[in-house]
Amino acid sequence: MSTPRTSGRRAVRLTAALTASALSASLLAACGSSGSSDAAPASDGRPVTITFWAWAKGTKEVVDAFNASHKDVQVKFEQIPSGVAGGYAKISDASKAGNAPDLFNVEYAALPDFVSQGAVQDITKVVSADLKAKYLPQAVQLTTLAKSTWAIPLDAAPQAFFYRKDLFEKAGITTPPKTWDEYRDDALKLKAADPNTRIGTFLPDDPSTFAALSWQAGAHWFTGLDDTWNVDINSTQTKRVTDYWQKLVSDDLVRLQPSFSQQWTASLQKGETAGYLGAAWGGGVLKSTLAGSPDSFGKWAVAPIPTWDGRPASGMLGGSTFAVSKNSKKAKAAVEFATWATTTPEGIQARIASGTSSMFPADPDLIPTAKAAFKTDFYGGQDIYAVFTDASKSIKQDWQWGPAMGITNNSMKDIFGKLNQGGTIQAAVEAAQQGTVAELKNRGLKVAQ
Repeated sequence: MSTPRTSGRRAVRLTAALTASALSASLLAACGSSGSSDAAPASDGRPVTITFWAWAKGTKEVVDAFNASHKDVQVKFEQIPSGVAGGYAKISDASKAGNAPDLFNVEYAALPDFVSQGAVQDITKVVSADLKAKYLPQAVQLTTLAKSTWAIPLDAAPQAFFYRKDLFEKAGITTPPKTWDEYRDDALKLKAADPNTRIGTFLPDDPSTFAALSWQAGAHWFTGLDDTWNVDINSTQTKRVTDYWQKLVSDDLVRLQPSFSQQWTASLQKGETAGYLGAAWGGGVLKSTLAGSPDSFGKWAVAPIPTWDGRPASGMLGGSTFAVSKNSKKAKAAVEFATWATTTPEGIQARIASGTSSMFPADPDLIPTAKAAFKTDFYGGQDIYAVFTDASKSIKQDWQWGPAMGITNNSMKDIFGKLNQGGTIQAAVEAAQQGTVAELKNRGLKVAQ
């Protein structure tokens, strides 16, 4: 008989599995270096020191806990901006200059781009089958490109809807919206109850939320088959999302504010924004963002993200990995740290207990650890990990990320940033389609559309 712990893992794996990204090497063009796995402790007995760049909440606490409990490997950590806020540019610049850290965090969406550019190394030889078996299959698949392992999964990121219970009740709304139609209806009710209140935000600087919503709607922006990429960013499924959000923006039912900006934070603090479409990790981000607003504590709740037909469905919004840079000579030590950080209760405990992270571990055996470590007073004691676990079971299958997401995202957000000046979401989607196809062709990749 399976233990509850084993049953939980099996259930998640069976219901949330995604189809493997069966990419051929030619689909990734200039695949990265196979690197070196020579990372044994120094012959003089001193610990091997690796350098590590990341932005994820709770990372410093993880590094401190690792360094305190390990003698052979030590980690020198540097906090960098998040990927969309400049972290990826910093990593890319350092890689080109030959001074990248040994290890850095990169989201699943950006990993193929870093692989394609040769910025990370193939760590297949230092990642065992037993280690890969610990992680959710979809996490392993999103880190396996051209049959090689390019990163260690940290977390999964099923979508969720965070909302202010008191503001919803004030507007006469007794339950969170289950469908996108209800979300719009609730947006109208919230604005009617208080003209300064909006249900949420459209983030012009961060297309990742729009991508996750398109994923949830059944879109497949990229499909790699044999030696050809099919690029379908402007699909009918995406257009459904585009039209819906364009109307919310045009009708002034959501705010246009940069992600995690001062304006966004102030809007949440004042109760002018009553909801946030995020992912599992967003629980900790929202809590830490409003840490200076004690009046917010106990008023927020988490619900499944609305869907088009009311049946559970989710994409992934973010989700991070540990990747070893192309020039690192300490891959084994880097993987040792990444393994400890992602598969041990001590590693997860250190991150979650920081109070700033509510990530959903890629190793499902550690979900109980994460749940026990995260204090839910901000959410009135709600079992938020139960919501995340259910959402993880509804992640739609077969999503692939493209090898030029930097171009895709930049093309899109350039026009997202002009939504107040005549730009449209559909124009942004078309620009992303055209810009991405042009970039792939420029890299010598075969493209179908």
